[in-house]
Amino acid sequence: MKPFRTVMLLLLLVLAGVLAAQWMAGTDRDLGEVFIRFGGYDLHTNVPRALLSLILICAVAWLAWRLVSLPFRAWGRHRRKQARARLIDGLDALHAGHWQKAEKLLERAADDGEVGPVARTAAVQAAQARGDEAAMQRHLAALRERSVTAHALASAQIALDAGWPDEALAMLDGADVQPLPPRGLVLRTQALAATAHAGEAYGLLGALKQNQAMAPAAFDALEIRLASQSLLEAADPNVLAERWETLTKPLRLHPSVVAAYAERAAALRWEDAATRSIEQALEARWDESLAALYGRLPVGKLDSRRASAQHWLAAHPASPSLLLTLGRLSRLQGQWMQGQEFLHRAIAQGAGAEAWEELGDGFSAAGDTAMAQQCYGNALKAARGGATMELPGRDMKQKIHDEAVVEERDAHGLPRLRD
Repeated sequence: MKPFRTVMLLLLLVLAGVLAAQWMAGTDRDLGEVFIRFGGYDLHTNVPRALLSLILICAVAWLAWRLVSLPFRAWGRHRRKQARARLIDGLDALHAGHWQKAEKLLERAADDGEVGPVARTAAVQAAQARGDEAAMQRHLAALRERSVTAHALASAQIALDAGWPDEALAMLDGADVQPLPPRGLVLRTQALAATAHAGEAYGLLGALKQNQAMAPAAFDALEIRLASQSLLEAADPNVLAERWETLTKPLRLHPSVVAAYAERAAALRWEDAATRSIEQALEARWDESLAALYGRLPVGKLDSRRASAQHWLAAHPASPSLLLTLGRLSRLQGQWMQGQEFLHRAIAQGAGAEAWEELGDGFSAAGDTAMAQQCYGNALKAARGGATMELPGRDMKQKIHDEAVVEERDAHGLPRLRD
């Protein structure tokens, strides 16, 4: 259609020129005069005719140039079509796992100026998949000549896959690749997290969300992971408090984030913050892992923790983690007999290896080596999914009491519905 439109346009221009010439020939108005002397010849005309002649000469020259360059343009279009065909076939081979075939096709397609960077990037992936380090580096060097950004992204991905996050960061932090595209932001976030800079990586989440660089589910998982890691990396209580306050309310109630904050606060001897964070999270939404962590925290406050756990027991009487926590806290308070009862109930409700190990620690501290060894043996069996042996001395009434489940009720005394 393009040649047809060009010919029609030229015909319309010629027709307009002829009509304009006839119109000007029939008028007696003064249209100006133009004198041209060249090579011994004198040319005399008016201004409109001179302009029209100039336009016609330019049009004829342009048409002649189009006709002369037509074979070259046709050859260029043919080469571009071939390059695109090789790119498509190469990408299809790469998807199918034909690494060597894909690499050959993509390397040939890389000679084209438009699809070259895409073909070189895919060729790097093919060489990496078949483990040819020399070919991969050759393709990377060629890719850098065509697109610095594409080279940085490919090199960073290779460095991350090889476990070299520092090299990935060096590639992505170069001044010639700024600003980073969305995939570059994702790679930089991963590299920062791998180099124990989760706090800085967490700061990139806003840009990732704005650019829609990740699927919502993957973004939420990354946000939780970075929030937890950044809390665990806090060097002092001030940094920990600052990072905790910057988190959104849903994150400050998420079990893994709360656990990271509580563990780091306990390690920094910030006992009130450690226990309070778990208490607030459990009051908002019950979680078995946090209930177990509440008893494992290496902090004091035994009386207040025991009182809180006893309060929760009314609403969650069959919680194995809460029973385990009560058993552990009772033992630490020197109330071993009560601790035994809680631990037996925890085991009956499915607490597993951790409860058996805690029971063994209690018997060992009490000097009952035989019972402690049997408990430790049951802990190993439970951890491996095997059957455990009953401890001697537990009568039927005690077993029934251990396995009994009290109806759970909410704060208003109404039965709590189970999911």
